[in-house]
Amino acid sequence: MLTAILIVLPVFGLVMVGYSAIRFNLLSEKAGIGISEFVFNLGMPALMFRTLVHAEFPSNQPWGYWISYFGGALGVWVISSLISGKIFKQNSTEGVVAGFAAGQSNTMLMGIPMIMQAYGKAAEVPLFMLIAIHLPIIMTLATILAEGRKASVLTLIKRLVTHPIMAGIILGLIIRPFGHYVPEFIWKITDPVATAAGPCALIAMGISLHRYGIEAGWKQPSIISFLKLIMHPLLVYVLASYVFTMPPVWIGVAVLFAACPTGVNAYIFAAQYRQGIGLASTTLTLSTALSIFTIVMWLRVLGV
Repeated sequence: MLTAILIVLPVFGLVMVGYSAIRFNLLSEKAGIGISEFVFNLGMPALMFRTLVHAEFPSNQPWGYWISYFGGALGVWVISSLISGKIFKQNSTEGVVAGFAAGQSNTMLMGIPMIMQAYGKAAEVPLFMLIAIHLPIIMTLATILAEGRKASVLTLIKRLVTHPIMAGIILGLIIRPFGHYVPEFIWKITDPVATAAGPCALIAMGISLHRYGIEAGWKQPSIISFLKLIMHPLLVYVLASYVFTMPPVWIGVAVLFAACPTGVNAYIFAAQYRQGIGLASTTLTLSTALSIFTIVMWLRVLGV
């Protein structure tokens, strides 16, 4: 228990630094926006780029690993969407927001720092094998469901390619075969930016919690938070442990990836369609607060 708590404390400690800095006027909202922009537009893309150029990936594609994670994500997405329509009588777009909030993990702000704290460099390959396809799959699915037949392939491609984190992934994949020829001064520029991404992401997470707050009551966000923090990682754990075969570290990374709270992209998506904004912001805040306890639980289950 103590080891698990010591893994989680630095992560949530930095989240509280960000929250407290805004709460007690040590930082302005403009500064908070600036930190978030640094994380999404520079820090995380640099981290994606550096890791994809240097990491040693397995020769065979880990289909069982991907199926385990996205099978769990799809399961909670469907359940959350059905609850949205059948119980809360929300429209189809609000149902997509509810599903998005249950199935999309906060990988950039929470997942990477927490998983690296738990497993160290051993987590790099399985972690970035998920990150490389997580955003494209989730965003594409959500957009198609929200727009139906109106969803344009060109629009989908444009949104993905112009996303800063996807740009870092694409550039890393392009440069990867020529990584040995990259001049040293490039890494001396890239490394500090990439290293700053983790702590800045957690501070930005704390700032975002203060900004979004609680707007949609507790009932539905509590259900979605349960699906996100308990059901999603449980489904992934069962699939990764009992249906497919993979190393323990890969199982742990997939489960902790799924155990992360709802990501800020759920709020961004809701704001884009002007549907379910309060639901997304409340779920983001509530799931992040509850994840302090549920992540410790999952670390115990995984034996970290």
